[in-house]
Amino acid sequence: MSFLVRVPLRWVDLDTQGHVNNAVVADYLQEARVAFLLSGDNAHMLGTSSIVAGHQVEFLRPIVYAVEPVEVELSVGRVGAATVEVGYEVRQRGEPVARARSQLAKARNGRAERMTPSELAWFASHQGELEPLRDLGRWRVGEAACVFDFTVRWADLDQYGHVNNVRVFDYVAEARNHLDPAGVEVTRMQQATADGTTWLVARQDVRYLDELHHRLEPYRVRTAYAGVGRTSMTLVAEVTDPLTDRVHARTITVLVHGDAQGRPIPVPPEARLGLERWPAVQIRR
Repeated sequence: MSFLVRVPLRWVDLDTQGHVNNAVVADYLQEARVAFLLSGDNAHMLGTSSIVAGHQVEFLRPIVYAVEPVEVELSVGRVGAATVEVGYEVRQRGEPVARARSQLAKARNGRAERMTPSELAWFASHQGELEPLRDLGRWRVGEAACVFDFTVRWADLDQYGHVNNVRVFDYVAEARNHLDPAGVEVTRMQQATADGTTWLVARQDVRYLDELHHRLEPYRVRTAYAGVGRTSMTLVAEVTDPLTDRVHARTITVLVHGDAQGRPIPVPPEARLGLERWPAVQIRR
C-alpha cells in the first residue's frame, strides 16, 4: 500500500540553471518520509531510533517552479530485522520526475537494533514491489583525487544534533563545482555558464558510514572520475575527516552535459583530463 505526500515548492529551491536543485529533491523525499512515519504506529522511531543508511536517486527530468506542489508516492520494499527499504516516485503535474530508494535502519547510540514485531508489521503493511534502479557498480576513490575542504554550518544540523543526511548532497555538489582538472581556476559551473551549456544530475547515490558534527575545523570531499562517456560522466566521492582519515560517506554521481535546452551534447575535453588525473578504482565483486 503506497502513501502519497504533496510537497510545496519554494522559489529558493531553484538553482542557477533555473530548475529545482538535485539536492533539494532529497529534501522532498525526506518530507515524504517524515510524513509517512508520523502517520502511523512507528512515529516514535523518527525522533529516537531511525537513521538513514543510504539513498539512490534517479532524476528523470528537471523540476520547474510551480505553485502546485510536487507529489511524492512512497512505498516499502524489503523489510529486514533492523532495516527497511523505502521507494519513492516524485511527480510534477502527473509526470514522473524522479525515482528513489532509501535504506533506513533502526539504531540506538550508533548501534543497530532489531525492530519489534509491531514495528515490522507496520512497515510490512505498506510493502509493495519496487522497480529496480540501474546498478552503477562499486567504486572507491584512489590515492589521486580532487580535494575540496568544507565547513559544517550550524544550520546543517537536525534535531538529532548531527548533520542532516540531505546536506551531504550539498557538500559533494560543492566539491563537483570546484573540479578543475585543466588547472585554469575556473569552476565547472562558471565554464558552463560561459559556454551556454548545462550539467544535469541524472543519478546520485549516497552511502552513510558515520555521523558528521558541527566543528570549526573543516571536513573534506575527495572526488575521482569513474568514467567518461560521450555525453555523461560518472564521479565518485568520499566525505572524510582530514584529522582522522575517517570516511563518513561515499557517493556516486552521474552527470549529463547538455545544451541550453538540456539536450545531451558531448562532454568537454576537461572531463577526460579528469579521468586521467583522478581515476576512481573499481571494486570487483
